[in-house]
Amino acid sequence: MYAKIGERGQVTIPKRLRDRLGLRPGMEIEFEEEGGRLVGTKVVRDRLDGLVGIVHLPGGTDAVVDELRGPRPTGPSRAGE
Repeated sequence: MYAKIGERGQVTIPKRLRDRLGLRPGMEIEFEEEGGRLVGTKVVRDRLDGLVGIVHLPGGTDAVVDELRGPRPTGPSRAGE
């Protein structure tokens, strides 16, 4: 299968390959050069990856845990005492 590179460097992946590989609009492909060949790999991300870092917690997670559980004991502590 052949594809032509456009003026802006864009290439259309033939439909037969898109269907076979499950490539859909908006998906990401990582390109690498391996031994003089261009290799494209579908990027698979966890659905939660996009949520990492979007919530700002005043005081950080420790403050949230302290609020839920109550303040942590001060000084040395030993389990069972």
